[in-house]
Amino acid sequence: MTNETDAAGAAPAEESPAPTPGLSRRGLLGLAAGVGAAGLALGAGAGATAGVAVGRSRAAHAAASVYPFFGAHQAGITTPVQDHLHFASFDMGARATREDLIELLQDWSYAAARMSQGLDVSATGAVGGSPEAPPDDTGEALGLAANGLTITIGFGPTLFQTEDGVDRYGIAAQRPPQLEKLPPFLGDDLDPLGSGGDLFVQACADDPQVAVHAVRNLSRIAFGRATLRWSQLGFGKTSKTTADQATPRNLFGFKDGTANILADDTAALDEHVWVGAGDEPAWMAGGSYLVARKIAMHIEVWDRVRLAEQERIIGRDKGQGAPLSGGVETTAPDFAASSAAAGPAATGATAIDAHSHVRLAHPDLNDGVRILRRGYNYVDGNTGLGRLDAGLFFLSYQRSPAQFVGLQKALSTDLMNEYLTHIGSGLWAVPPGAAAGSYVGAGLFV
Repeated sequence: MTNETDAAGAAPAEESPAPTPGLSRRGLLGLAAGVGAAGLALGAGAGATAGVAVGRSRAAHAAASVYPFFGAHQAGITTPVQDHLHFASFDMGARATREDLIELLQDWSYAAARMSQGLDVSATGAVGGSPEAPPDDTGEALGLAANGLTITIGFGPTLFQTEDGVDRYGIAAQRPPQLEKLPPFLGDDLDPLGSGGDLFVQACADDPQVAVHAVRNLSRIAFGRATLRWSQLGFGKTSKTTADQATPRNLFGFKDGTANILADDTAALDEHVWVGAGDEPAWMAGGSYLVARKIAMHIEVWDRVRLAEQERIIGRDKGQGAPLSGGVETTAPDFAASSAAAGPAATGATAIDAHSHVRLAHPDLNDGVRILRRGYNYVDGNTGLGRLDAGLFFLSYQRSPAQFVGLQKALSTDLMNEYLTHIGSGLWAVPPGAAAGSYVGAGLFV
């Protein structure tokens, strides 16, 4: 990340439009009084100009990739999935007011728009301010490019109304009807301190330090208004959102996300991901709903399962990712095909077991329901038993939470459940993208 006072003069070009009235900068700890909100308008101009086309090879252009913060939809949903994640959940402070919430969203949008272009959180940044005051930016991303950074922000059910029924910010009437705490599912052993939250921030980038820098600085900006509830680092994406991305593998060694909705499939996005103009409430039009699930994978147990059984559980060939009914990775599964046609790896009446993950999760068997997946692997060291504390940090975006709930219930007899435990969970409403000069969630407070 750079700032405008960089002696090397390497900072990206930036516009300086007139400040947007009413935006507070007090959350930016070291900001000089005169900075204002000029940066809120920069994403639609400089960000769009510097942006790299979504379909280009990310391997060759990862560091240079810049995605605009402003737009019809928030970045970080259909954006090509980056290699690293830092996800953070926040709770508003006990004394925070409606004005505090609005100002926090303004301040976060200001800083996020800058960081997503490879800039520091303010014009003075990490090294350009007074040496007698804490710098505005923490500085660990100095010298690093944007690296495809996207920052996505959303609202949990408790932001609208606490579990005790308190409407802290006068927005309970604007709460989406479907924004309810997820029901319990088979296999849940949830940590309440690692679940839920009033707000979330999802930072994705092709450099882990850039993603961590984003969450660190947004957490710092929130000081006095919101506190970090829990966070999660992720690596090695487990899904793709563009056709030119290879299908990645999860920690069980299988390709994951073969049939994921892709960014250029506008019809599927409109049907399954984006909240429609006729949906309620109106302020969510163009937004989505995020489900996050931390899923512990019993790695050591899985690693002792014979290959044929692993493939039966998943319903796909481990090497190429082809369905056990035959073909290649992208071949549509044939759930009626007999096991005899699929070779010795299959057992049971059909080539693809009736309780395999592929079959139970397939849209053909779930009334055509689809979701956009954007998960990551995680390893959080080891457990007290000397086993890897590892698994999948599952992220899915959908037009309605009911899509996820239905799919998760359909997976109740999934053979893979024996090797998984769901230990964290959350649901958030993701507002549409912010217009230049505005901020994420502005429509909620009209």
